[in-house]
Amino acid sequence: MRTKSDAIFILFSRMIVIVFFVACLLPFWIVFINSFATTRSLNRGFMLFPSELSLDGYRYVIQNGKIFNNYTVSITVTVTGTFLAVIITSMFGYGLAHPKVENRFILSFLTYIPMVLGSGLVGFYLLIVKYLKINETIWAMILPYIVNPFYVFIMISFYRDLPYELIEASYIDGATDITVFFRVAWPMSVIPTVTIMLFYALTYWNDWWLSMLFINKPGLQPLQLLIRNLTSFQQLQSTIGMNNLGLAQPLTVQLVTVCITIGPILLVYPFIQKYFVKGVTLGAVKG
Repeated sequence: MRTKSDAIFILFSRMIVIVFFVACLLPFWIVFINSFATTRSLNRGFMLFPSELSLDGYRYVIQNGKIFNNYTVSITVTVTGTFLAVIITSMFGYGLAHPKVENRFILSFLTYIPMVLGSGLVGFYLLIVKYLKINETIWAMILPYIVNPFYVFIMISFYRDLPYELIEASYIDGATDITVFFRVAWPMSVIPTVTIMLFYALTYWNDWWLSMLFINKPGLQPLQLLIRNLTSFQQLQSTIGMNNLGLAQPLTVQLVTVCITIGPILLVYPFIQKYFVKGVTLGAVKG
């Protein structure tokens, strides 16, 4: 039976969880509800329940930004890039973790160097434009992020813990390396795979830097570059005094675009949360 002290502890714990939940939910609510607020209401500051509501911000973004085309580009880049990046990263990590792969320690060291030092912007730009010649294509927004060394080491850490007897048994049964990976190793690595999938998806979805460098065609620009351009244009209007044209102010546009861009992430994250929590702690207790 529960004692009085146990009941007090449970009540106190639940109160802490409720307070923490409200503290996490409050910023999302403020951004969402104030995206509908009028300019006059926002001039008085953020409010939990604005006195005046309007759809001017959403109307401006939708009508002037051709947002649906940019949404399509962002979704295409995110889905394609995440799919390819997860497969290539998983296969590369499996190869570096396999005890029979020659020179795997050298390859691991060469993988570690870019994670620490990075790359020069000039060399990176010349590689994409002059040698690969993929500027003004969707691949300029996909290939640079297709392998992340940190995510490779996450996969290596997991594959090293797999029972190697299963791998050997598959080879004895006549399986090839590709068959062993896709039929044995990869199905057992759901947790780290889903974790890096979420990281890659966030990277592709939130990126505007690559499109700003390599994409000039309006039809190939992703949603995030549109948001940056809209915000910059609104700030310019506010600076030179063009708000008398009845356009939404920069803060309204920023709130609206935050709500638009964060929507897909909020819809996907609850379904993979349990895998994500386990994946980020992978290898945390290892020396």
